[in-house]
Amino acid sequence: MEKEEEDRRELQHPRNLHRLTCRLLFATLTAMLGSLQFGYNTGVINAPQDVIKSFMNETQQNRTGSPMTPRTITLLWAFAVAIFAVGGMIGGFMAGMWADRFGRKKGMLLNNVFGVLAAVLMGFSSLATSYEMLIIGRLVVGFNCGLFTGLVPMYISEVSPAIHRGALGTGNQLGVVIGLLVAQVLGIQEVLGNKNGWPILLGLTGIPAILQVAFLPFCPESPRYLLITKQEEQEARNSLVILRGTTEVEDDITEMLNEEKAQKEEAKLWQERYKIADPSSPLLNAQTQGTGENNTPRMSILQLLRSPLLRLPLVISVVMQLSQQLSGINAVFYYSTPLFESSGLTYQTASYATIGVGAIMVIMTFVSIPLMDRAGRRILHLVGLCGMFVFSICLTVTMALQHLVPWFNYVSVGCALTYVVFFAIGPGSIPWLIMAELFSQGPRPAAMSIAVLVNWSANFVVGLGFPPMQEGLGEYSFIPFTVLLALFCLFTFKFVPETKNKTFEEIASMFKRKRQETQDLEMPVEKTSNGLATNESETSLIHRTGTKL
Repeated sequence: MEKEEEDRRELQHPRNLHRLTCRLLFATLTAMLGSLQFGYNTGVINAPQDVIKSFMNETQQNRTGSPMTPRTITLLWAFAVAIFAVGGMIGGFMAGMWADRFGRKKGMLLNNVFGVLAAVLMGFSSLATSYEMLIIGRLVVGFNCGLFTGLVPMYISEVSPAIHRGALGTGNQLGVVIGLLVAQVLGIQEVLGNKNGWPILLGLTGIPAILQVAFLPFCPESPRYLLITKQEEQEARNSLVILRGTTEVEDDITEMLNEEKAQKEEAKLWQERYKIADPSSPLLNAQTQGTGENNTPRMSILQLLRSPLLRLPLVISVVMQLSQQLSGINAVFYYSTPLFESSGLTYQTASYATIGVGAIMVIMTFVSIPLMDRAGRRILHLVGLCGMFVFSICLTVTMALQHLVPWFNYVSVGCALTYVVFFAIGPGSIPWLIMAELFSQGPRPAAMSIAVLVNWSANFVVGLGFPPMQEGLGEYSFIPFTVLLALFCLFTFKFVPETKNKTFEEIASMFKRKRQETQDLEMPVEKTSNGLATNESETSLIHRTGTKL
C-alpha cells in the first residue's frame, strides 16, 4: 500500500507531469505518417526520371505516330513535377478550414482518402498507357500532402507540452526526410526505378495512408481544439490525461483557459473598433459569424490580414516558409540525380549520391531534435541559413571550375551534401514548428493556411523554374538562391524571436508588448478638444466616427 502511494506521488511530481509518455509519442509518430507521405512524394519522382520520360514519349508516339520533341518532353516532365505543388497549394490553403471543420485528428483521417486515390491513379497509369493519370495522381497527392503540411504540425504542437514542443515538432520534418530517403532507396534502378518498377514505386504512396487510417483511432484529439474551439472541457481533460499519463492536468487546462480568455478579449476589442469604424465591415461579419456566447471566436483569413497586432507574426511565418523553399533545397530534392550527373558523375554514382542526400537529412534531423529545446529555434535557423549561404557559394565555384580541376566533381558533391546538413539543422523543420507557435488557437488555422499556401507556391515556382534556369545559367544556377539566403539571414537576425519553452499565451504577449513599444515610439501624441492625449490611430478613428474609444 505504501509502495502504491509512493508511486502515485512520484507520478504526480512536477518534474514528471510533462514527461514524454508512450501515448504522446504514439500520437506524434502516427501524425508523422502524413509528413512521411509528403517526403516520399517529394523524392519519389527524382530517380526514375528517365524511364518516366520514355513512358510519356512512347505513349504519345503510340497515339499520334510521332514522338515528342526534347523540349516538349522537358516541359511535360517539369509540369508533372510541379503539378504536385499546385495540389499542395490548394490543400495547404484549405488546411485551416479543414482543421476547424473536421478537427485535427478526423481531418487527417479523412485526408487519407486522397492518398489512396492518388496511389491508384499513379500505380495504374502505365497499365492504362495514360500519362494524364500520372499527372492527375500527382495533383491529388499534392492536395493530400498540402493538407498534411497544415494538419500535422498543428496537431503535434497542440498535443505537446511547451517543454517538449520543439523536439516533438521536429518529428514533422523527421517524417518528411524519412519519406524522402525511402523514396530514394526504392527509386534506384536496381530496385524499382526501372521500366517495370516505377508504377509500383509511385503506387506505394498508399501504404502510409492505410497505416495512418489504422492507427489514428487510437490517438486522442487535440485537447486545445476540444477546449478552445469546441468548448468541450471534459473531453479535453480526458485527452490530456491520455497524453500526459497523469490526472494532474490542471496546469494545462489553466494555460489553455487563459489563452482563450485573452483571445476573446482581443476579439471583443477589435469588434468594437470595427463597429465604430464601419458597421457594414465584412471583417466584422466574419468576426461574429458562427460564434455564440460561449464559443471562442475563430479568425478568418481576411481578419488575420487586417489585424495590426498579428501582422508581424504573419510576416515572420511567411518569410520563414520562403526561407525554406527559396533556399534552393528543392532543386537538390527534385533534380539531385541530374544535378550530380552534370557535375561529371556517372548515373549510378549520382543515384547513390542522391541517397546520401536523404540519409544525411535523416541523421541531421535526429541530431537537431535535442538541440531544438536547448539551443532554440532562432539560433538554429540562423546557423542553418548561414551555412547554406556559404556552401551554395562553394557549390557554384566547384561546379564552375570542375573542367579545370577534375577532382572538383567530388568536392561539389561534398558541398551539396554539406548544404543539406545545414538545411536539416534549421530551415528544414523550424518554419513548420514556429508557424504553429506564433499564433494562439483562434488565428492559428488561418495563419497556417496562408503560410502553407506561400510554402507550396514557392515550391511550385522552384519545381517549374529550376530546369530552364539550370539550362540558362548552367553551373551558376545556384547564385539566385545564394542572394536569397543572404536576405533571409538578415531577416531572421532582425525580426525572428526565440520561442523555446514558451507557452502560446507567452508568445502572443511578447508580440503585444513589441507592438505597444513600437506604437509608443512611432505615433505622435496629439491633444483632443477635451485635453486628453491620443495617438495617431485613435485620432484618425475619431475623425471618421466622431467617437472616442
